[in-house]
Amino acid sequence: MIEVEGVVKRFGDLEVLHGVTLRVERGEIVSLVGASGAGKSTLLQIIGTLMQPDEGRVAIDGLSPRGLADSELAAFRNRRIGFVFQFHHLLEEFSAEENVMLPMLIAGVDTREAKRRAGELLALVAMSHRSEHRPSALSGGEQQRVAIARALANNPAVVLADEPTGNLDTATRDEIQRLFFELRDKTGQTFLIVTHDEKLASMSDRKIELKDGNILR
Repeated sequence: MIEVEGVVKRFGDLEVLHGVTLRVERGEIVSLVGASGAGKSTLLQIIGTLMQPDEGRVAIDGLSPRGLADSELAAFRNRRIGFVFQFHHLLEEFSAEENVMLPMLIAGVDTREAKRRAGELLALVAMSHRSEHRPSALSGGEQQRVAIARALANNPAVVLADEPTGNLDTATRDEIQRLFFELRDKTGQTFLIVTHDEKLASMSDRKIELKDGNILR
């Protein structure tokens, strides 16, 4: 589902990824761990097509985005990759339902169908009762549930999560952790999660450690 082969990334004279190779299978939940500065978020951004590698290859669901024009790359990202971030990045001017609808509307989905699908996803993450609320009226955990529903909007091949529980209290963190596994069981979704949360990492199907730009075997 995710294939990374020989990925190298440099920022000026500093090489932060030294030929990273990894594979995540369909339906797996894999945690990517390591100290701050190890290159985890850089690697996640490259997998998510938000950044280009200097060398190497990335493929999502058997397709490589390398060489796509900007508009084609944006469409690839919108349809095949879901993102969950530590700070939610919900749009304050829109309701929870509208935030979940947005990726579908960008992809050209009919408004009525996008609304129906958003309702299904909010129900899946136990947020139907808050669908009309704006982010400022939601708790941190509720915002993250909406963000997860939004990540699933276009039925992506993979969901990439960067410290998804890092800004939550202990009880809410545990709820979000369980939610990832419930979603995998219900939808067969594939997750790659960058995390410092040792409990979440230990729950995952596999834990991959990155140290100084290299995968530890």
